Amino acid sequence: MPSKCRQHGINRAPVGPPVAAASIYLDHQATTPCDPEVVAAMAPWWSDGFANPSSRLHRPGLEAAAQLGCSREQLAAALAVPPEAVVLTSGATEANNLAIKGLCEARLGRGRHIVTVATEHRAVLDPCRYLERLGFALTVLPVASDGLLDLAQLEMALRVDTVLVSVMAANNEIGVLQPLEAIAAICRARGIAFHVDGAQLVGHRRFEPLELGIDLLSLSSHKFYGPKGVGALVVAPGVELMPQLHGGGQEGGLRSGSTPLPLVVGLAEALSRALADAPERAQRLGQLRDQLWQGLQSLGGVKLNGSANQRLAHNLNVSFEGVDGARLHSALRRRLAVSGGSACSSDSAEPSHVLLALGRSRQEAAASVRFGLGRSTTVEQIDHTLEWIHQQLQVLR
Repeated sequence: MPSKCRQHGINRAPVGPPVAAASIYLDHQATTPCDPEVVAAMAPWWSDGFANPSSRLHRPGLEAAAQLGCSREQLAAALAVPPEAVVLTSGATEANNLAIKGLCEARLGRGRHIVTVATEHRAVLDPCRYLERLGFALTVLPVASDGLLDLAQLEMALRVDTVLVSVMAANNEIGVLQPLEAIAAICRARGIAFHVDGAQLVGHRRFEPLELGIDLLSLSSHKFYGPKGVGALVVAPGVELMPQLHGGGQEGGLRSGSTPLPLVVGLAEALSRALADAPERAQRLGQLRDQLWQGLQSLGGVKLNGSANQRLAHNLNVSFEGVDGARLHSALRRRLAVSGGSACSSDSAEPSHVLLALGRSRQEAAASVRFGLGRSTTVEQIDHTLEWIHQQLQVLR
């Protein structure tokens, strides 16, 4: 065990690299390791190029500003959008808040109705419910048992005062892919803004939001092998938002605060590198995911959560029958780093709202496991994972 010191009543681990873990990491939808090449790209901007990009009266500041412009252009090119459409944020949560609250405030005179989906991330549901408390009408649409949205239900839910529809691209728990282009067409025909939480899809397949008809797209660097603490909101030309952070007027007045240049460099580099190997990675991880699913099926009493076909290649979410969820996760974590739901929830004891929306019971939701595969996942790791789960199920059942 690492030693701990006490300072002002707080336990602090000593500074240094983490001790190598024996567990197999299968939680890449929670976060991914930062690509070493991305770390290298960021390195000079932590030290030699530390100047503030907003300081334009001296050479170091101008050099930082020039690099910020280059990184913004690199990010925009990867998303096939103009550079001015990219608003830098601290991550997808902030981007979601800026998109939802900023759009609704900007369109106060046009309506007060929002539509979203029951399986959305809390970073979408909570801002929507916040606006509901302020007097907005909120419609939360159900999903089918496979996690997919019914387009006919969406059309029926729209009203003359609907200003925003928010539907995530890929679910963070069950990996289900929603029909974004069809949703965008429905919204566009009625003049309704369409926001997409793309945190789980961007970086895993080529994705051009403007081509699909998306007005607002949120993304987060650490989901595609970039640094934590940085993300972006893509804002389509002509879409007006009200800022949620006021101060220095950075990011075209939409997001005040000193720009963390090293993180932005990492964001742009990570996305470029992730898209470069995305097709090969999706094919390889899809094969490993299928290997894992076939192995789990052979154990018996395992249910797939979410669509079998409309899902991310690196995601598998299953419910285990005949076991206690708490005991299952306690046993699995001795060898496996897996999740029971969203890594962004502060209440891990509460069953997944996503699985409950699919019709799973609280017991089934508690005994569910999300496997998130990534670049480092190997055939041998999948074999070891299946062997360990088999051993634990024999005991727990």
